[in-house]
Amino acid sequence: MGQGSESNCWATRKGACKRIAKSQGIDSYRVDSLYFSHASRLSPVSKPIKREPGSRDIPAWEQIGEYSDIIYQRAEGMAKITINRPDVRNAFRPETLAQLQEAFNIARNDDSVGVIIFTGAGSEAFCSGGDVMVRGDDGYIGSDSLGKKGIGRLNVLDLQVQIRRTPKPVIAMVAGWAIGGGHVLHVVCDITVAAENAKFGQTGPMVGSFDGGYGAGLLAAHIGQKKAREIWFMCRQYDANEALEMGLVNTVVPVTELEAETVSWAREMLRHSPLALRLLKAGLNAADDGLAGVQQLAGDATLLFYLTEEGQEGRNAFQEKRPPNFGQFPKRP
Repeated sequence: MGQGSESNCWATRKGACKRIAKSQGIDSYRVDSLYFSHASRLSPVSKPIKREPGSRDIPAWEQIGEYSDIIYQRAEGMAKITINRPDVRNAFRPETLAQLQEAFNIARNDDSVGVIIFTGAGSEAFCSGGDVMVRGDDGYIGSDSLGKKGIGRLNVLDLQVQIRRTPKPVIAMVAGWAIGGGHVLHVVCDITVAAENAKFGQTGPMVGSFDGGYGAGLLAAHIGQKKAREIWFMCRQYDANEALEMGLVNTVVPVTELEAETVSWAREMLRHSPLALRLLKAGLNAADDGLAGVQQLAGDATLLFYLTEEGQEGRNAFQEKRPPNFGQFPKRP
């Protein structure tokens, strides 16, 4: 068997190689050894890609804008959005939510940002939910014209949807309390990195409230129906290791290492294809978000189509006032 014949063998399956070898009177043992020797050189499985964690160095965050209730920072392809109300355990009010929505919108539209980190100021709380001191009869009372009329809002629901729809990975960096509405905010994030002092739980039924949307349904998707019902019906609190065991968080580190670990995860993701991450997020969301999730995935499919020569042919033909030539493109199986 010449070298050319051996090379042709590698382009076929092992069984085909053996049949050819037998017809030429070649020992099957030699075929085995040649096959596996060649396959080991070609197979990517034989040389698995080594995972390289991202650097744990804290970046030089640049503060963008001035806000009363939040801090928005950016560095090295990462945006960091911080609820800055540590005196009330980072509870949110309508002004907080409006500023968070603005910050997430800025991060989404900034093409230098690939990953968003969402956290709370200090080490005592990520977010303790809505500020009950400004809760009215129909929601939370802000300082705007509606608030002056006594009209409340539940615009945290809009923020939840926004985090889900943001086409970039969002990492919740959780130290201390993630309770009530604050717990739901970490649930809707893509990844949760927790400090050892983190505490998780729902308080709604204890204070006459509940979240029957993402707060219940997405929680159940993460950890199962029975455990989700326990969390809501019992209003118990769970430490970081319990949260890790039930699949509620991705990793647990000492509080002194929380930011270093989080930026390491962010940097590792930044090495990957941003378009692939966008489509993966939309695909994973679609399973739980119904038609709204399908709409997001379909929008991303439209984006991909616009980037193709076939999609651009239709646009170009219209602009050039000529019939489109779609016949030049393959009819793929």
